[in-house]
Amino acid sequence: MAGQIYRKPIAFTVMVVLAVLAGSIVMMAYPMIRPDMHPKLEGLKPFTPLQLAGRDIYQREGCVNCHTQTVRPLKSEVMRYGDYSKAGEFYYDHPFLWGSKRTGPDLAREGGKRPDAWHVAHFKNPQEMVPRSNMPRYPWLAEAKVDADATRQHMTALGLPFTAEQIGELGQKTELAALVSYVQVLGTAVPRSQVGAAMSVDAVDPLLGKPEAISAGQKIYVDNCAVCHQDDLKGMPGAFPSLVAHDEFLDQHPDLPDGAYYLMISDGSEAKAIIGRKGDPGGGMSAFGNQLSKDEIWSVVAYIRSKQGQK
Repeated sequence: MAGQIYRKPIAFTVMVVLAVLAGSIVMMAYPMIRPDMHPKLEGLKPFTPLQLAGRDIYQREGCVNCHTQTVRPLKSEVMRYGDYSKAGEFYYDHPFLWGSKRTGPDLAREGGKRPDAWHVAHFKNPQEMVPRSNMPRYPWLAEAKVDADATRQHMTALGLPFTAEQIGELGQKTELAALVSYVQVLGTAVPRSQVGAAMSVDAVDPLLGKPEAISAGQKIYVDNCAVCHQDDLKGMPGAFPSLVAHDEFLDQHPDLPDGAYYLMISDGSEAKAIIGRKGDPGGGMSAFGNQLSKDEIWSVVAYIRSKQGQK
C-alpha cells in the first residue's frame, strides 16, 4: 500500500512539499511572530544616532568579514572573551553581525575594555598598537564626516528613537568617532562579573622578588599588557598610565599595595571602585581574571615591582 505513492511522482512531490511547508511553519514561522521568542535584556538600550552611524561604517568597511560578534558557550571562548552571548543582546541588531570567521578577535565584549584613545590609534594604525596585527589601516575615517541625513533615514527605518539635536550634531562628527562609539557599546548590556573581588586590597604578593615568577610575569606582560603600557612599562601619555611612575599610576601617591595591582589586572576597570581610584570607574582596563590564574597574576605584579625597583 505504502509503495503505491512512489509510483505517482507528482502526488508524491506535492505531499513532500506540503509536509516540508507545514514543518517549516510550525518550527520557524510561528515562533518568529511570538513576542516571547524575541527577548530583550533589561539593560539593553537602542542605538544612538552616532552608534548607528558607526555600525553602518562597520558594515561598509567589511569589519564583519574578519571579526565575529558572538561568544559561544564554550569554556575556551568564555575564558578568552567573557560571558557567552545572550539572544536578548541583539534585539536592536538589524541585520545581526555575528560573523563566521575570526581573522581578528571576537568583539562581542569589546565595549569599555579600552579607552577611546586606544581605538582611535588602533583604527589609524593597527600595527602601532598590536605589532603582529594584519588588520588594514583606516586613517581616512578621521577626516570623513558622518552623513547625518542617511543616519536619520536609517534610524527612522529601524524605528529607533532620536532627536533633531542628535541628528544636527552628527554633521560635526567624523566617521572614526562614530565607529569608536559603536565599538564601545558592544556587549555593555551584560554586566561584567568581578572575578577577583575576594582579594584584599592590602594583600602582599607572595611571589615578590622570586626570579622564576618575575620571568614568567614578564612573558605574560609582553603577551597581554605591553600593547597598551608598552615594553618599558611607561605607557602612552594621555591614554595609558605608566606602571613605573607612582605619581601617575592610579592617580595615587605614594604607590598602592600589591593587592590593588592584583585587582586591576583581575577585574580591570571594574576594580577602580574597590581600590578607590579617582575618575570614571567604567572604562579603560581589560579584565584578565578569566584568562590568568592567581599565580600568573601575582607573577605579573612581581615583574612590575621588579621594574619599579630599577633606577
